[in-house]
Amino acid sequence: MMMNQAYEKEIVAIILYTSAFFIIMSVVLVLFFYFSRKKIIQKELEKKDLEIQYQKELLSAVIITQEDERKRIAQDLHDDISSKLNIVSLNSHLLTTPNLSEAEVKEITGNIINLTGKALDNSRKIAHGLLPPVLDKFGLHAGVEELCLEFCSSKSVEVNYQNNVQFNDSDKDKHLHVFRVLQELMNNSLRHGKASIVSILFEENNNVKTCRYSDNGIGFDLKNSINQKGLGMKNIESRIAFLNGVITIDSQINKGITVVFNF
Repeated sequence: MMMNQAYEKEIVAIILYTSAFFIIMSVVLVLFFYFSRKKIIQKELEKKDLEIQYQKELLSAVIITQEDERKRIAQDLHDDISSKLNIVSLNSHLLTTPNLSEAEVKEITGNIINLTGKALDNSRKIAHGLLPPVLDKFGLHAGVEELCLEFCSSKSVEVNYQNNVQFNDSDKDKHLHVFRVLQELMNNSLRHGKASIVSILFEENNNVKTCRYSDNGIGFDLKNSINQKGLGMKNIESRIAFLNGVITIDSQINKGITVVFNF
């Protein structure tokens, strides 16, 4: 009888210890999953914060670029076209002066015609900078061809351009961003990269269009945060983000730069 009671107590003790063990394990697992989930949520929030910060930086780059462009246009209009038109206006008033000789009238008229012609040329250049007519009328391929010719005309750089893509005219808005990206890259190659050769290649695989850009310039250190966060690069990244594309940049000191992006 005593043995049975001892045996029953042992069974009860085992059940109690086993139950306690499972309860403790359950609590540990609950805490583990709770803190793991909390850590995952925290990391997701941090990732979202980084994405929001990145988007803010891109938006800021676009706004700053737009403002700089507006200032440049305003400066061009004021310093060049406005000043020429003021002189045209003064010369026009001179024509109303009494007793002008035929030679004086001819000289004043010549000045008016000359200055008006220069003002028209400069206004066309400003309009071309805002939206290249060739790009608007004939598409991205023609626009890039003209851009390459403009850079080649400086005699300081050789541009090799190859296009294996058929661009759709309905995507003109997107193509303007591609054009601006290439324009920014080529300006950087000349101004900062001191490049003498630039290469541009358009290809298409599985309905994804890719542009490969490279130069033989002095390059830069990708690890340098200043190079990564420059306004020009932020402007490029913002345009690629608008196109839902991906961009990769590879550069080394004295080994030029290679940029690949899709759109």
